[in-house]
Order: sequence, then structure tokens, then C-alpha cells
Amino acid sequence: MGPGNRPLDLEWLEDFLALAETGNFSRAAQARSIAQPAFSRHIRSLEEWVGVDLFDRSAHPTALTAAGKRFQPLLQEVLAGLEAARIKARAAHDLAAASLSFAATHVLSLTFFPRWLAGVESRLSMGPIQTVSDSSYACEDLMLQRRVQFVLCHGHADAPGRLDEAQYPVRRLSEDVLVPVSAPDAGGAPLHALGKGQSPSVLAYSEASGLGRIMRAIQDIEFGKDFATSLSIVFTAHHAALLRTMALEGRGLAWLPMSLVSDDLRGGALVDAGAGGWRVPVDIRLYRQQAQMAPVAEALWGLVSETG
Repeated sequence: MGPGNRPLDLEWLEDFLALAETGNFSRAAQARSIAQPAFSRHIRSLEEWVGVDLFDRSAHPTALTAAGKRFQPLLQEVLAGLEAARIKARAAHDLAAASLSFAATHVLSLTFFPRWLAGVESRLSMGPIQTVSDSSYACEDLMLQRRVQFVLCHGHADAPGRLDEAQYPVRRLSEDVLVPVSAPDAGGAPLHALGKGQSPSVLAYSEASGLGRIMRAIQDIEFGKDFATSLSIVFTAHHAALLRTMALEGRGLAWLPMSLVSDDLRGGALVDAGAGGWRVPVDIRLYRQQAQMAPVAEALWGLVSETG
């Protein structure tokens, strides 16, 4: 807006530069492909917007006034800046359209995602990839806010999350299993074990954890209605990786994904705290946005739908 809150038409700026270059209203109007009366009105409207005369019409050819001479280089900078901004905005849009954006839970971003992504890239040219690693609840938020195209997380049929409730499209990529694990004692037995007639120390998942939601939903069904009250919760965290660290230090038992602790179990750093029982099968799932996505994202979804 200029003086008196008058709107500014960017066409007037281009008209100004054309007249400043030619010094002739007729030739400038012709160069701008506009009738001369309309061109003259544009120049006068621009001068009214600025608040001063920009051209000396008594001179032949038409010349810039002192104000016009000051205005010209600044205007050229503004228009050059606008063009640069337009080019950069389009480039950013094109890059975003060619990018894939994922939100993945911490544990899957460490274990499953890199291996799965390598397999997909062997079949699909994917371009730039943006990944956010966070709790299941935070990943759901990013999807609900349309800030990512895909969410990778664990899931269970008896523990629907917010994306299930909102009926986001989903594909099952693989399977995993939550295993109760503990550090071993000197004899190799679990320091904290289930089924020993005592209340074991448990490292539990917080409310924001998708694995915690699964455990809370199925423990009464799978392990009995009094199971939860038989546990002694000594530590709570969002992330399975942190619970694993605490379990390795002997602080309690935790239900951890086999994808995370398989090496620990093979090496003896952790042992099965449930004697082969008390396990919870879970899915590894990929959710997508409900709306149409960029072509590369739709191609990925098509590949996932075909192959899992």
C-alpha cells in the first residue's frame, strides 16, 4: 500500500521501467503491448502511489525527474528480488514434490527402516528423503497435521491408534514380537523373571509410546486380568532404546522388540525373562496420507501395496 492506502499494481512498475528506457510514451506502450491511454493512466497511478512526479513530461524525450532517478535503481532491485523469490519458491516446491517424508518411531528408525528403505530403493528411484524419528504419539501428530506423507510404527489389531480410528490407509510391512528380557545373573538366569510367584521389577512404556499402548491393551487379554497389578513399575520411558539400556544395566525386565534385542539375546547380554512365553506378536506398519500425494510418494505406496 502507498499513500492513502492505495493498492499498487506490479504492472505499473514494469511500465515505469519501459518508459524510463524509451523516453517515449508511444514506444513504451507498444513494448508493453498496451494501448497508450491505458499506459499513461498506469504511469499517473504509479506517481500518485509514490506521491511525486517521476517523469518530466515537458522534456523531449520524456526524462526522469530527480525522484524518478532515485526510484529507478531501487525499483530494479525490488523486481530482481521478486523474480529471485519466485524462482526459489518454485524450486522449493519442485524439491518438496520430489521428496519423500517419513515419521518413524525411534526403535524402527534404528532397526527396520534403513534395511527396508534399501530394499525399496533397489526397485524405485526415490530422490530426496526426509525422516523424523519420534514417539508413536508424535509421529501420529505429524501425520494428522499433514506434515509427513508416511508413518512407520508398530501396531496390533487389539490396540488401534489414532490413525486407525481416522481410517488412514495402512499396509503391513513385516512382523515383530515383544519379548520380556532381563540382564542375566552370574549363572545366566534372568535377574528379573516372570512366573516366579513374585512381583518383578518392570521397565515400562509411557503413554506416548505405541508399544506401551499395545501392552496396556492386550496384557489382560493375553496374560490374565490380574497381570498388571502383579508388576512393580520401576522406570517409565517413551523409547524402547532407553528401556533396553536400563535392562542391560540390570534395572528390571522390559518387553522389547526382537528387532532391537536379537543381537543382545544371541550374545547373552540379555536373556529371555519369560522362558519363551509372555510374548506379544506385533505388526510393522506403514500409514499414508489420505489425500493424493506427490507422484514419487504414490509410486512408493503402489510398490508397498504390491509387495509389502
